[in-house]
Amino acid sequence: MAGEDRPDPLERLLNLVGLLLETRRPLTFEEIRTTLEAYRGDNLESAKRKFERDKDVLREYGVPLELVDVDRWGTEQGYVIPKDRYYLPEIAFTPQEISALLVAARSGGGQIALERGVRKLLYGAQGGVLTGEPGGPLVAGSDADGEVVVAAAAAAQRHDRVRFGYRTAAGAAGTREVDAWAVVFRAGHWYLVGRDAGRDAVRAFRLSRVTTALERVGEGSAPPADFAPSDHVRAGPWEPGGDDRAEVAFAPDVAWHALEAFEQAQEVRSLEDGWVVLSIPFHDAEALVAPLLEYGPDAEVIAPAAVREEVVRRLRELADA
Repeated sequence: MAGEDRPDPLERLLNLVGLLLETRRPLTFEEIRTTLEAYRGDNLESAKRKFERDKDVLREYGVPLELVDVDRWGTEQGYVIPKDRYYLPEIAFTPQEISALLVAARSGGGQIALERGVRKLLYGAQGGVLTGEPGGPLVAGSDADGEVVVAAAAAAQRHDRVRFGYRTAAGAAGTREVDAWAVVFRAGHWYLVGRDAGRDAVRAFRLSRVTTALERVGEGSAPPADFAPSDHVRAGPWEPGGDDRAEVAFAPDVAWHALEAFEQAQEVRSLEDGWVVLSIPFHDAEALVAPLLEYGPDAEVIAPAAVREEVVRRLRELADA
């Protein structure tokens, strides 16, 4: 029958949400209709009515579908779903909660269901820092070593100042002295958040990059009353404001968008072919690569090598898939 290949309402809604989450700019109804087949088969008026019903359904369920200006002059408007309002906030634990969860995950005694629940709470079902057989010891997985996590949580609980070796995402090794304030778990990674004494600023340090034991060097400062740890380990695919910077060349027609999309990005030079090189701050090479890949052939990483190599690795994975 003619209607058998048409997506059902749920599939249509999911396709619409996916499109508006991943678009780099607001999309007009005409662009949505051109992209999604579900709105293509009807005449224009029927498609508009269907789209209006779908918008109402999504908003009833709390999806923040917004109508905004397509360009800076406001000559046209389009639809978008802001990722920071759509996705649930990342889980943040107090040091006491982290210690309790880690103890529970390391416990034996046949409490396999409890341990599995704790592991899923910490990193989801696909794997992460808590690896190994049920009831076995906490070992290093895809993220930080368990002993480092426990030591960081203890330091944060006491607000100690700690010294440790640290390797940045770009591969530079050094030593940090930090007033430990909190430990946060985000997207499969553990972070120590505190005041970096060398920079006199709040920083988040990914614990998988700590290269030595945490050494207590004295009493640290206490966080301010309005301190919110998760604000310094931002949700989302990219974490702006890092100590490392990447140089990325963008095609002329997308450079302006990249300059606005990447917070604290700076234009450093233009190339002979018209491409624009931006300097983008970042914490994590893997996290920076995700939004860069959205630009496809219109973006090329120049430096550092760690980011460029991660782009190559991702592209090879896609090619082999």
